Parts: sequence; C-alpha cells; structure tokens
Amino acid sequence: MIDYVSKGQIRVAKVLADFVDQEALPGTGVEAAAFWAGLERMIATLGPENRALLARRATLQGEIDAWHRANRGGSHDPAAYRAFLEGIGYLVPEGPDFTIDTAGVDAEIATMAGPQLVVPVSSARMSLNAANARWGSLYDALYVSDAIPEDGGAARGASYNPIRGAKVVAQVQGWLDAFLPIENLKGPRSHGEVLAYTIEVGTLLFDVGATEPRAYLSDSAQFLGYQGEPLSPSAILFEHNGLGIELRFDRNNPVGAAHPAGLADVHVEAALSTIVDFEDATAAVDPDDKVACYLNWLGLMKGTLEATIATARGSTTRRLASDRTYSLPDGGEASVPGRSLLLVRNVGHLMSDASVLDAGGTPVPEGILDALITSLIAMHDLKGRGTLRNSREGSIYIVKPKMHGPEEVAFADRLFAMTEDVLGLPRNTLKMGLMDEERRTSVNLRECIRAARERVFFINTGFLDRTGDEIHTSMEAGPVIRKSEMQKTPWIKSYENRNVDIGIACGLPGRAQIGKGMWAKPDLMSAMLAEKIVHPEAGASTAWVPSPIAATLHAIHYHLVDVGARQAAIVGRPRASLDDLLTPPIADRPNWSVEDIQRELENNAQGILGYVVRWIDQGIGCSKVPDIDNVALMEDRATLRISSQHIANWLHHGIVSEAQVIEAMKRMAAVVDGQNAGDPAYRPMAADFDASIAFAAALDLVLKGRQQPNGYTEPILHARRLEAKAQGSAAG
Repeated sequence: MIDYVSKGQIRVAKVLADFVDQEALPGTGVEAAAFWAGLERMIATLGPENRALLARRATLQGEIDAWHRANRGGSHDPAAYRAFLEGIGYLVPEGPDFTIDTAGVDAEIATMAGPQLVVPVSSARMSLNAANARWGSLYDALYVSDAIPEDGGAARGASYNPIRGAKVVAQVQGWLDAFLPIENLKGPRSHGEVLAYTIEVGTLLFDVGATEPRAYLSDSAQFLGYQGEPLSPSAILFEHNGLGIELRFDRNNPVGAAHPAGLADVHVEAALSTIVDFEDATAAVDPDDKVACYLNWLGLMKGTLEATIATARGSTTRRLASDRTYSLPDGGEASVPGRSLLLVRNVGHLMSDASVLDAGGTPVPEGILDALITSLIAMHDLKGRGTLRNSREGSIYIVKPKMHGPEEVAFADRLFAMTEDVLGLPRNTLKMGLMDEERRTSVNLRECIRAARERVFFINTGFLDRTGDEIHTSMEAGPVIRKSEMQKTPWIKSYENRNVDIGIACGLPGRAQIGKGMWAKPDLMSAMLAEKIVHPEAGASTAWVPSPIAATLHAIHYHLVDVGARQAAIVGRPRASLDDLLTPPIADRPNWSVEDIQRELENNAQGILGYVVRWIDQGIGCSKVPDIDNVALMEDRATLRISSQHIANWLHHGIVSEAQVIEAMKRMAAVVDGQNAGDPAYRPMAADFDASIAFAAALDLVLKGRQQPNGYTEPILHARRLEAKAQGSAAG
C-alpha cells in the first residue's frame, strides 16, 4: 500500500513528497507551495493531452493493421502505401527549409565528436563509473579486453604479463605516431624512439637520441599543457581532432620503468557525454524505486554521490572525478573537464506513475513527473551549489525517448516550457534529445526537429527500438524476416542515412549531436574496433557504447575520422529514399527449414528469459545476457521489444504454434537457470513454472505481444514486477 499526502487537489506518495520537500527543493530557490501547485497545473493541462496522443497512436495502428490485412499477399506497392499513410495523417507534409536555433549548448554536444555512454540511474556505482569515463586509459582498455590477441604468450591473467604489455605499448605507440606526429631535421620520428619528453621555454621537445636528438611536434598547437616540472613532467596534454590525449609518466610503475622515457600510461578523452537513464536501462515501478533513482540523480548534480565497492583487498569508496589542471606552455594554469557531461533520459509518454494521483485519483503520466523533478534536481548544478559543475553553459539536457511524430514532439516542447515556468527558468533552458527510434518519427524526422527547433541538442538512430516498432507497425503485413537479416534490409540503410542527411540539413553540426546506436557486445572489443568506425564515417558525432572500456577504445575512431570533414562531404547528397524507409521487412515466400525456425525461436526465447528473469525478480533493468551461441549481449527493453515482437509475429502468421513457443520457452528457461547458477539472488524458473512470475512475464510478452501498445514491454514488466515485489513482501 502506498502512503499518500495531499498537495492541493493531487495526492503524492509520502516518500516522494518528503524527498522533494526535504532534499530536492532546498537550495533551488523554488518554494514548495509553488512547486506543488505547478505540478497540479501541469497534470490538469497536459494529462488529457497525453492520453489523447496515446489514443491517436492506437487509432493509427488500427488503420495500418486494416490496410495490411486488406493488402496481404500482394507485392508491396510503395506509392499506394505512402498515399495511404498520408491520407490518415501518419505521414505529414514537410514545411519550408529551416535550421535549428538551439543556443547555450556545451562543447561536448555542439562541437566535439566522441563516444556516449548510457547508464542506469538506479545504480550509483555504474553511474559514477560512467561519469568518470571522460578519460580512459588506453593501456588498461587494451590489456584487459580482447582487442589485443592472446597468442605468442600474451595471455591475460591475474598478474601483469610483460609480453602482453609490450603488445599494448606497441599498439598505442602506433596511434601516437598517427595522431601526434613528431619530426626533426632528418624527417618523421616515432614516439617509440623518444628517450625524454621535456618542456623548455614553453616548447615541448622530444629527445630521440639520434644525430639530431631534438624533435618537435609536427603541429605545435597540439601541445596544450603539462603537470609536474617542465624538465620532468608527470603528464603532458595534447589535442587531436578536438579530443584530449594525455601522456602520463611514472618510472615507479612497471610499464613506466620499462619505457626509456618513463611513459607509464596514455589516457584519451573518451565518454564526452553520458545519458543517465530513467528509462530502458532502469526498472523503477513504484514510489520507492523512483525516489531511489531521483536520489542518485541528485547526488550526481550536487557532486556528492558515492558508492562503496567491495574488492579483494577490502572496500573502496568511489566518487566523482575532479577536473584536470595543467600548466600552460606560456605560463598560468587551465583546467579541462574530468567528467562526462551528464544528460538525463526521462521516460516516454506511455506509462503512468502511481507516485502521484490526479484530482480524480488516477495515476499521472510518468513523463510529466520526470520532466519536472529531474529538472528541479538539475537546478542544483545550474546554480553552482554543487562541488562540481556539469553544464558550463547553464543547460539541462533531457533525452526524450519513444515519441511518435511531430505532434508528440510538440507536446514534449510544451511540457518543457511549463516545467521552466514552474521552476522559474529562462525559456529553452531545458534542451531536448530527440530519439529517432519510432517509425512515425523516422518518416517525419524533419518536422519532428522543427517542432522543437529551439531545444533540440541531439538526434540519434536506435536500431533496436526502431526494429521493434517496425515489426509491430507491420504486424499484419506478413511474417517478418529473421532478426539476423534485418541489417540488410532497405529500410535500415535508408533509416541510418536519412537521419544524418536531415540532421545536417537542419543545421545540427556546431549546435547539436547526430548520434548512432549501441554496440551490444561488450566483451568483443576487437570486433568493435574493426566495425564501429562506420559510425563516425557516416557523419555521426557520437555513438553509444556499453562500458567505459568500450568508450576508451571507440574514442580511437574519432581520432581516425574527422567527423566535421565527413559531415561537410555529406552536405548536399540526395536524401535517402522514403519509400525504402517505408518498406516492411516481410519475408517473401519464406522457405526456412524446421531447424532454422527452431533456432530463431530458441535464440529469441533465451534473450527474453535471460533479461526478464532479472528484471522481474531482482529489479535489474540492463543485463549482459548470453545468446544461443554464448555471445554475451547487452539486453534492455529495446532488445526485449524486438525478440518478443518477433515471436509474436511468427506466432500470428503460423510460422510457429503456441505449443511450440511454450515448449521452447520452458526448455530455454532451464538453460538460463544454468547460466545464472552462480548468482545467490537468482530464482530458478524451471523448478516450478507455475510459481515463477518471471516466466509468466516472459510468456505474456510473447503470447500477448500483438496486443501491447506499439509492442512496448513496459506494461507487462511493470505489472509483473509489482506482483513479484508484493509476493516478496508477503513472504517477508
């Protein structure tokens, strides 16, 4: 039972009211009475609009379903389909050319290009790790990952392996030669030749021990500053493609002791920005959960968040990193940011939250709560009340997910404006990250950007959610292709290219990010280094990575590719085809073997179960789940949406039967139980399927998947998680 207190005509969970009154409001200059009255106005004004937008989604989906049923079996007619979507208002006319007017944007968003992390706000430890991933050690990232092969005696192990260490140093040396070239009168030299790095009269010198011992940077402007003594610096800071590279010296370190110049490590500027996630990566289903998340966000904004980490040597307390200060070549000092710029992802428009009840006793849209409360919390940063600064430009960056088309973006713009009015913030303090992950947004992206042209700081492609929405939107068109074939479809190529084309045409470069999606295989860093360079090559100024190590290694791609130059080269190319974007990924006369069908079914089932069991039983919103080939994949609600909708589609079109689905789910549940056998908090599913709420949730997501709004998983997950929590409370 939730204990409520009255705030005007609305009722607020006491735990949330106490948090706001006692912890979030003090120091912001916002009075409690004004805050609660403002929330009441927002709910009364925007609540009905929110519900109307969700009803509009359902109406459009019903019309699309009917059209596909009437046209099923024939060849796809792009012109007829486009005309139909225009006729029902799903596809809207484009207005005149424009460019965004977003102002007051931090450099990490506006002008710099580099990796972006996404982290669950529910985990203080992970949030701190992500915030501190602004700088990462190339030596560490290469050494502990598969990016360096283990052949030739270079195996990873519990103790330092000098053979592996030498391979790491050689790889980094090659990058340094490419990014920070040095030369003397004899021509180009290598960092591998350097015996000493010194600063003399503001000039950085390299002793290469040759006939002409002194070498210089080919571009002296790359040298930004140093720490320690000029003739024996402990660190030197450089810049390449707008990103920092720091050389660290320590002859007491095993690596530094083996290096002629004492070079012990190389740090690179890695996660320029981090999305602190209240949505897909987080499992928050009741007031206690929400307040725990808000508390972590408050700690980040105040700079006070801490997490105690148990290690083999005891425990350690993790805190936010300080900025890095350097002596300048010509005297004086300057600091560079030590932390990732933190953005906050609010929930979308779909879910309601019983933390607050409206005047009629109905749970209010969760997105309204998130907008007001996360912005209130961020005011501690805007007012400089914290020990560390986040936005130096005085902005609050809110990533808004799962919006369908321009009218929903316009609604979010009004929501942000009302939030600013309640909190007394200047107009457009709240910036909007527009996630291009629903088809109705993709096909209307230009008009979506126009609807928030003074706030947009970010657009990105999200292949995972976008595929889930594609399957659900085209549910009645026929059986969809196998998941592994999705990347080869016309709509995917058009989707990825159109996003960049439209972003550039709308003036995002220099003002906002154009982003790409997640690398979902956190243990396969060698493959990431080989493949993820396609994102900056596509003209994207950021792309998502699953860990600080991945951020450090992905940063290399932004040194190899000048994103600004790529965007300039893309300007004016023909926009990718809208008809391709609207082509459903339907299998043409599918001739899959029984084995192919079973493998697809089991792989989907394993991913669903491996994620859902932790979500329901332990409240873990983001998990590393092995697939059927035992490759660990980062799973969140977006990947869950694809897998559940895929099985639901095949079930609907008779590719698999309900009995076949249930049998596969039971068999894979036993596999997932085995994978989690070492987790003392894990509750096995296969021991008693009827008693497992997690297994019931997984079945619901598939067997009831076609009826879920836009194929979303949240309604089922939230209901079943609440059931599991109630069961746990009763048992306790």
